[in-house]
Amino acid sequence: MKRILVSPLSWGLGHATRDLPIIRDFLARGHHVTVAAEGRALALLKQESPQCDFVELKDYPPPYSASRFFVPKFLAMAPTMLKAIAREARNVEALLRERTFDLILSDNRFNVRSPRVPSFVISHQLRFMTPPGTAWFEPVTEYFNYRYLKPFDGIIVPDLGDEQANLTGRLAHEVRWLPRTGKVHYAGILSSASRAETAEDVDVFISISGPEPQRTELERIILEHIPDVDGGRVVIALGQPEIKEVRQLTDRVTVHGYLDRAGQQQMLNRAKLVVCRSGYTTIMELAELGKKALLIPTPGQTEQEYLGRFYAARGYFHSVSQYSLDLARDLEAARKTGGAPFSSNTKANVERLYRKLFAPVLE
Repeated sequence: MKRILVSPLSWGLGHATRDLPIIRDFLARGHHVTVAAEGRALALLKQESPQCDFVELKDYPPPYSASRFFVPKFLAMAPTMLKAIAREARNVEALLRERTFDLILSDNRFNVRSPRVPSFVISHQLRFMTPPGTAWFEPVTEYFNYRYLKPFDGIIVPDLGDEQANLTGRLAHEVRWLPRTGKVHYAGILSSASRAETAEDVDVFISISGPEPQRTELERIILEHIPDVDGGRVVIALGQPEIKEVRQLTDRVTVHGYLDRAGQQQMLNRAKLVVCRSGYTTIMELAELGKKALLIPTPGQTEQEYLGRFYAARGYFHSVSQYSLDLARDLEAARKTGGAPFSSNTKANVERLYRKLFAPVLE
C-alpha cells in the first residue's frame, strides 16, 4: 500500500469531480489516499469517497472578472495570488512534516508539490483565456502557468492530444512553452459520470449552477422562458443545496431545488438534451455520455465564454449568452448540433494514466 496526496482546487466543484475516477482507482488498487482541499470541493469528496483521509488546505481566489476589464483585474490580483501561492507552499511543507507520501497529485494547485516526492498536476488550462480583443495578453497568462507548472514531474491534461478533435481548444493546444518540457501528457476525458442503461425519458434537463448572483439570474431567466417551450418532459435542477423540495410547475415541468451527485448523473443519463453552463468538467460529462447540449456560459468567466464560442464554431454544441436566450428557439438549435465528435471511456483513460505515469512510481 502506497500513500497518495490528492489536492483539487476549490473554484467550484469541477476539479474535485474530475478527480473522483482517479481517486477511486487508487483506492481500488489498495492505496491510501489523503485529500487536501477546502470548501465545497472538500465536502463533495468527503461525501463521495469517505474511505479517504481529509485535511483542510486553503487555496486562492480565481482571476476572473464579471466585466470586460479582465486584464486590469488580473494584474491587480497578481500580488494577492502570488502571496496565496507562497502560503500554499508553506502549508504543504507543514503537511509533509506531519505525514509521508509516495505520490502527490495536484489539480490546478500550483504549489502542492515537493522536490522530495514525485508530484503530478492535472490542468486543462495551459493558458488562461482572456476576453475577445485582448488576445495580446494571453502570452502573459501562458507564462504564468509555465512558471508554476514546469516544476511538476508530469502535467496531465484531461483532453485528447489531437490538435483538431479535442475539447479544450486553445486552453491546452497551440501552447508555446510547456510542451517543450516533455512533461505534458494528454490523458483523454476524465469524467465521474458514467453511462447507465436507462431510458431517455426526459426531453430536456436544465441544470442551473455557478456562483451568485449569476446563478439566481439564470434561474429567473429560465423560469421566465419555460412557458414558451412546447411539449415534452422538462426537469430543472436549481443548484441550491439548502432547498430540498420538488415541485411541479406544470404537468410536464418538474423543479428540484437540488440534485445530489447521484441524482444529477441519473438525470444526465435520462436526458435527450441538456441545458447547462459551459464549465469544462460538465463538458467532459456530456462527452462521456454522448449528449447534445445548449450551453449558457457564466457571464464574466472568460474560460466558459471561450469554450462556448469554440464548441458553437465547430458544431459540437449550441451556445448562447443568458441575456440573449430565447429558450424555445435555442433548444431547437441545440438539437441540430452533433455533440462531441468522439466517444470517450474514462475507465480506460484512468487505467492508461496509471500504467504510464503512476505505476512507475508506486509499484
